[in-house]
This record gives sequence, C-alpha cells and structure tokens, in this order.
Amino acid sequence: MTVYDETTDGLLASWLPFRALTGAEPGALPLYCLPHAGGAASAFRSWQRELPGVAVQPVQLPGRESRHREQPYLRMEPLVSDLADAVLADVELSAAGHRYALYGHSLGGLVAFELVREVRRRGGPLPVHLFVSGSDAPHVTFEGGPPVREMSRAEVVVLLRRLGGTPEWLLADPGALEMILPAVKADFTVKETYRYTDEPPLAVPISAMPSGADPRVAPAKVAAWRDQTAGAFALHPFEGGHFAVFEQAPRTRGIVAEALRPWV
Repeated sequence: MTVYDETTDGLLASWLPFRALTGAEPGALPLYCLPHAGGAASAFRSWQRELPGVAVQPVQLPGRESRHREQPYLRMEPLVSDLADAVLADVELSAAGHRYALYGHSLGGLVAFELVREVRRRGGPLPVHLFVSGSDAPHVTFEGGPPVREMSRAEVVVLLRRLGGTPEWLLADPGALEMILPAVKADFTVKETYRYTDEPPLAVPISAMPSGADPRVAPAKVAAWRDQTAGAFALHPFEGGHFAVFEQAPRTRGIVAEALRPWV
C-alpha cells in the first residue's frame, strides 16, 4: 500500500503531480499517461497543452521524482488497486462526464491494461480508448533474457543504454544511478512477476504502437493486443527503437488526437 495523505487532494497530488498544469480547457477529456519501467511523470510533461480538448495527466508512481522517498511497488496487484483509487477519484471530479482515456508505454501499457480490468471489476466507468506502445500484449509470453531484477548495476546500465531513453550523463554518474536504480529494478520486478489471467476482452478500443527496431518488444507481440479488445483495434507501426513514440512525439500525439476526436 502506497503512502499518501488520506484526503482526495493528497491522493491526487501524489499520483497526478501535474494535475493543475494541464493547460486544458474546462471539460477537457483526461488522458492518464503511464511511463516505462523506471520512468516518471515527467516523460509526458511536454505533451500537456499539445492535445486540444485533452487534459494530459502524467501519472507518478512511487519511488521517483516527487515520490522518491516512497517505496516502489514490486507486484502488479497492489499497484493497480491503488492507482484505480486515484484515477476513479479524479474521473469523479472531472467535468468530462466520466469520460477518460489511458496511454501506457512499455510497462505502462501493461499497467494501463490491468487498470482497466480492475475498474471493470469494480463496476466503474471504462475509458473511451486505450493506447499502448512498446509493450507486449499481456497474454503473450515475455522472453527478454535474464530477469532484470537479478542483474548487477553494470548489467542494468548496459540494458538501459541499449534501450535508449536514459541520458548518457545519468548512466555515467554513480550518484545519479544510485537514485534511479531502485525504481528501475522494482518496475522490472512488477513486469517479470506478472502473471496474466484470462478474462473477457475489453469493451474498449485499443491502439497499439510497435517500433521496428525495439530490442525488447517484437512488433508481432504488440500486434497481439488485438485479442484483448471486443471493440476497434488499430496498429500504428513506428520506425526506430523502444522510445520511438517519444522521439517522434508529434506523430504519436496525432494518432492519439485522431482516435479521441469523437470524444473531445
């Protein structure tokens, strides 16, 4: 269980640190964005004010940035349960009429998927769209080599350098590395201990974005997300590596904006 103030304001301030800075007009559709393993809310900070009619809400998990003093999660179930509390509380306060969408990159895609299933189990409002990038479909066996949670610091650095997305200055700074490695290893533990359980497909459209040169995620395994929706499915291939959707952010935001057009 994560640590936060037992008030709604405290809950939302922890999970949605840029909530008051979306720059969106009243009634804009909330888009909750979940980062990659070891990533933080700032990964999506630049998306705010770039999607008309959409209130981009970067999600902050414990163990990084504004929540660096908190213990990161090691298992999917408690993470998703606590995150559902925050998202449903924010949706309830939103002027968008219980409408919202989810975007998850890499581990964030898997968390977003399990979040939707948790909301469905609670009888809550489902998102109007789920976007995933750099993420195997949840029912596809993950085969990514030795567990990251068991790697040495040097091995993790090699992996992060191969994936891209982490500044070289940070990888070369022992002090900075010491600050980010606990969250990186914890997040990979969440992914590596995750066990998919079969449930009916979601009544939520899904857009999936694979990258052709991603060293950890094969495009065919991203395409398998089509099996997880009873609604529309769209596949948007990218050229580039694991973080291509951020390196080509205008195109990524264009895909999101087009899919959400009926709702904004």
